[in-house]
Amino acid sequence: MSTSFLLTPCNSFPQRHKGVAFLTPRAPLVSAAPPRLSNLPPVRSLQGQGHQPLTPAKPRWENLLATAASLYPLYVTFGGAVACFRPSTFSWFVNKAPLSYSFSLGFIMLAMGLTLELRDLFDLLMQRPVSILFGCVAQYTIMPAFGMIISKLLGLPPSISVGLILLSCCPGGTASNVVTLIAQGDVPLSIVMTVCTTLGAVLLTPLLTMFLAGTYVPVDAVKLSLSTLQVVVAPILLGSYLQSTLPGTVRVVTPFSPLLAVLASSLLACSVFSENVVRLKSSMVGASWASDLSPLLRVRAILSGELGIIVLSVLLLHFGGFFVGYISAALCGFGEPQRRAISIEVGMQNSSLGVVLAASHFSSPMVALAPAISAVIMNIMGSSLGFIWRHIDPSYPKNSPDILSN
Repeated sequence: MSTSFLLTPCNSFPQRHKGVAFLTPRAPLVSAAPPRLSNLPPVRSLQGQGHQPLTPAKPRWENLLATAASLYPLYVTFGGAVACFRPSTFSWFVNKAPLSYSFSLGFIMLAMGLTLELRDLFDLLMQRPVSILFGCVAQYTIMPAFGMIISKLLGLPPSISVGLILLSCCPGGTASNVVTLIAQGDVPLSIVMTVCTTLGAVLLTPLLTMFLAGTYVPVDAVKLSLSTLQVVVAPILLGSYLQSTLPGTVRVVTPFSPLLAVLASSLLACSVFSENVVRLKSSMVGASWASDLSPLLRVRAILSGELGIIVLSVLLLHFGGFFVGYISAALCGFGEPQRRAISIEVGMQNSSLGVVLAASHFSSPMVALAPAISAVIMNIMGSSLGFIWRHIDPSYPKNSPDILSN
C-alpha cells in the first residue's frame, strides 16, 4: 500500500482522504520536484487547533449512564421516602443482614477498584505528596473530633453517639469525587485522597472508634479492622488486579459500574433506615399527636425527638467537615481547586462502611441509623455545595499542566 501526496491544487480529493484537510500554499507550485517531508504542511485536527490528537467522543449511552449515576442524592431521597411509608419494601434485603450489607459494600468497592490503576496512584503520590498527606490527615482528625464534640454537646444517647462517632471515623466516600468534579475542584487530588483514606481505614477507623466511642460501649478494634479489610481493601485490590489482567472485559464493564455502585449504596442506606423507621415513626407520632398542637409546634416536637436529634447531629458533623476542611486548606496556602477538593473530601464520608460496621459489630440497630441518614443529608449538602461552587470561578492558572484521572 502506497501513500501519495497531491502537489497541485484540485477541486476534490479522493474518497479515502475524506475528512482530512491539507493546507495548500497560497501561490501555485512552480517546480514539480518532490518536497522534503519536513516541508510538508501539518495535518490539523478537525476538533481543535494545532496538533491536538483526535479523541473519539463517548457514545451517547455512556453519557446517559454517567448522568444517571450522578443522581445519587435523588435515589437515596426517594428510597428513604419509600422506607418511611412502606418499610416492608426492603425486608428481603434486611432479613439477610449483615451478610447482604457486607456483600453490597464489597461490590461498591470492587466497582471503585475497576477504575483504579495503582501505577497512576503511585505517580500522583510522588508528584503531590504534601497536598495528599494534608488531606488524609485532615480527614482523620477534623471529622472524628467533630463527632466526639457534637455527641458531648447535644448529650446524645450512647447508641446514637457511637453511630455518629463511627461515621466520623470512616474514610472519604466515592461520591466526593463526583461532587469535586461538579465544583471545579482538584479531581485527581480527590480521587487519591479517597483511595488513601480508604486503604488507611483498616487501621485508623477501628482505632479511632475504639478510642472515642469506647467510653460508651465496648469496641473490638481487631474485628472492626478485619471487617474493613474484607469489605473494603480486598475488593479494591481485586478490582485493580482485574483491570490489569483482563483489560478488555473491564473496559466493557466499567461504564456500568458507577451506576450499579450508586444503586447498591442507595439500597444499603435505605434498608438500614427501614429497619428503624417503625421506632422513629412511633416517637414522631407520640410527639406530634399526643396533644392538640399547632402545625408549627408539631414540627418542633418531631424535630426534638430521636429523629430530629440524629438529623441535627449529622447536619452539624458534615457542615463542620466542609467548613473546617476548607478553612484549614486555605490557611495552609493551598490553591482554590485544592481547597474545594479537601473540603468536599473531608465533609463527605463513606456512610456505607459505617452502616456495615455498625450492623455487624453492634447489637443496637440505632447505631447504624446515623450513617444511614447521613447518606441522604451528606449527598444533598455536598451536591448543593458543588453546584454553588460550579458558578464561582476557581481561577486555575492558565499555564498549569493538566493531570488526567480515570
